[in-house]
Amino acid sequence: MKLNIALLAGDGIGPEVIDQAVKVCDAIASKYDHEITWKPALTGAAAIDAVGEPYPDETHEICASSDAVLFGAIGHPRFDNDPTAKVRPEQGLLKMRQKLGLFANVRPTFTFPSLIDKSPLKRDRIEGTDLIILRELTGGIYFGERGRKDDNHTAFDTMTYQRFEIERLARKGFEMAMKRSKKLCCVDKANVLESSRLWRETVQAMEKDFPEVTVSYEFVDATAMRLIQWPKGYDVIITANLFGDILTDEASVISGSMGLMPSSSVGSKVSLYEPIHGSYPQAAGKDIANPLATVLSAAMLFEDLALTKEAEEIRRVVNKSLAEGIVTEDLAEGGTSYKTSEVGDWLAKNI
Repeated sequence: MKLNIALLAGDGIGPEVIDQAVKVCDAIASKYDHEITWKPALTGAAAIDAVGEPYPDETHEICASSDAVLFGAIGHPRFDNDPTAKVRPEQGLLKMRQKLGLFANVRPTFTFPSLIDKSPLKRDRIEGTDLIILRELTGGIYFGERGRKDDNHTAFDTMTYQRFEIERLARKGFEMAMKRSKKLCCVDKANVLESSRLWRETVQAMEKDFPEVTVSYEFVDATAMRLIQWPKGYDVIITANLFGDILTDEASVISGSMGLMPSSSVGSKVSLYEPIHGSYPQAAGKDIANPLATVLSAAMLFEDLALTKEAEEIRRVVNKSLAEGIVTEDLAEGGTSYKTSEVGDWLAKNI
């Protein structure tokens, strides 16, 4: 198969972890007789520095014309520490989601057998955890009306949802649940928020179309507690943009490291694949960042393109690297650690 993949390294450790994912993908392509054409493009702080725009039109054209997008990380401390900055790297990510129609962020949460005791949570709580959080990406408070008033002494951000935005995300959640354990949990704050009441009534109206799926409804604060107490009780969770942003980072501690968790952002056309961690600027250029989340994101990319054997091969070699201790310093716990590039080389060689 011939694949055209847009390559957005982004900021901080993004270029380093992306390089390792490329090594792994190229090894897979060689083994399974595929041809990958990589199409690099600028985004984030790197794009602001080059052209003054965090998601340039040229980058969008490359992404829109590709089979998939592999993305590194976005963000830089010089923008984080400047509340007056007019242009920010993260604006590029929001713009990309809108222009590419990436309405659903898919974040799996699972455990690795060799790392089960490295999680801050007890083994009996998390062993066997296998859940997916489906976060709405292009609506809600991040895209609602915002501003200042009263001489800048009052600020407001508005959470707005339209029924069709909820329906398309919920439909994907129902479809995922049908392929898994047929359990769906809608997470909201319907006891307080009108937008959450629209979420709940919309999902309730869709239940009849998926009679085999058992649907539950929970308030987001209760879910935040139960995710830590009883993560194995969940299968597929659907939720709004802000709630999903928070819950997915919370769920990442179950695996033992945010550097291990992949994700995808899907829409009606091209999809984007990225690690859930940030740009980690303190580690940039030091060759110490964990590349496994990005590599596992590449596995999701292959799986969504119906290349199941290739995806399984990537997951197999990642589990082997963890079991054999071929890991970066964040997982070494004082033992032997490997550089980012060395882990990538090892994975490619073992494929």
